[in-house]
Amino acid sequence: MKFKRILLKLSGESLMGKQGYGIDSQRLTDYAEDIAHICDKGVQVAIVIGGGNIFRGLSGASKGFDRYKGDQMGMLATVINSLALSSAIENRGRKCRVLTAIRMEPIGELYTKSKAIEALERGEVVICSAGTGNPYFTTDTGSSLRGIELETDVMLKGTRVDGIYTADPEKDPSATKFDDITYNEIYNRGLKVMDLTATTMCMENNLPIIVFNMDVPGNLIKVIDGEKIGTYVHN
Repeated sequence: MKFKRILLKLSGESLMGKQGYGIDSQRLTDYAEDIAHICDKGVQVAIVIGGGNIFRGLSGASKGFDRYKGDQMGMLATVINSLALSSAIENRGRKCRVLTAIRMEPIGELYTKSKAIEALERGEVVICSAGTGNPYFTTDTGSSLRGIELETDVMLKGTRVDGIYTADPEKDPSATKFDDITYNEIYNRGLKVMDLTATTMCMENNLPIIVFNMDVPGNLIKVIDGEKIGTYVHN
């Protein structure tokens, strides 16, 4: 087994499935199945999930919302997704704990590093919600921060594409995929893997990333088993 403790970053948009909004119950079930499966292998799993299927602060700001309040709305959207995912994981028979970066008991306990690590070491899945608790930071930055704080071996960034390409493969059919790439090369090529704050944090703290397609059931298990799927990002 390659990894003892991972930070799994999930896209809020992916939770929409084919319905184009909200939370698709089949997608949630697929995610929970794969997460429970890797827990059964003894991997400690911390999760950060976005909120773009419900509300995104930046797009809200472009529609007239105050950016500060828009980001707060986005943080709350991540809590809704975290509760939904925790319910699906518990239905699969695994204990799951939702920790929030903003105090909101009894919905979730306030996040602390020690609380999260104790739960991980007991074999519970830990979902870190509400981003960093601050506006102007994305959930990518939130996942980088939690991955570093919780001393994870890797960040697994589950997206809708199967890795990092020279250009957007949905727009440029000639785009080619990287099997692995360094952080410096991402900067030099101007590739949009995560926002710059998140990428810089991972680079400076030597946290590698694997970008892969989470929307294919079983892919998360393949990554954990060491199969060469997705793109490996490292120093």
